[in-house]
Amino acid sequence: MITQEELKKQLHYNEETGIFTRLISNHHSVKIGDKAGSLDHDYWKIVVNKKQYYAHRLAWLYVYGEWSNFPESVIDHIDGNKQNNKIINLRKITHQENILNQKKRINNTSGVKGISWHKRSKNWQARVMINGASKYLGGFDNLEFAELVVMEARRKYHGEFARN
Repeated sequence: MITQEELKKQLHYNEETGIFTRLISNHHSVKIGDKAGSLDHDYWKIVVNKKQYYAHRLAWLYVYGEWSNFPESVIDHIDGNKQNNKIINLRKITHQENILNQKKRINNTSGVKGISWHKRSKNWQARVMINGASKYLGGFDNLEFAELVVMEARRKYHGEFARN
C-alpha cells in the first residue's frame, strides 16, 4: 500500500475539484500536470507504482493520512456520485452504514426503494432494512403513501445515511 508521503510525491490532489494531477512522469504517454486516472465502472481509478487504487480512497489518504480498513470502514460518496471525489463529499463510515446509503436497485419495478408489488395481495409492500434485517412496514393500495411510509422509516432508522 502506498503511503501518504509517497502519494504526495507523485500526485497533487485538489480538494475543491476532487481531481488528481501528476507531479512526475512515469511513462512516455504521461506528462507532468496530466489529470491522473480513468473511469472504471463509475469510479475513478488511478495507477500509482504499478498498482491501481480508487481515487476516493487516495483522496482520503492524501488529506487525512489514513486508509479505510474494509470491512470495518469504507470511504463513502455522500451525494452518491461515485465520480465526485471532492473531500467535502467523502466520509469514512462503516460497511453497514454504506449499505443503508445505497441507491435503489436496477431491477426495482416500483420506482421506489423499499417498495415492491405483491401479486397475491394486489398491493404495494413496503420494507426497510434495520441492522441487516428486512422490516415489513405494511401493504398499501397507494404507491405514494407507501413511499411516504418508507421515507419516514428510513429517516428514523437510517438518519443521515437515508437515501431514497
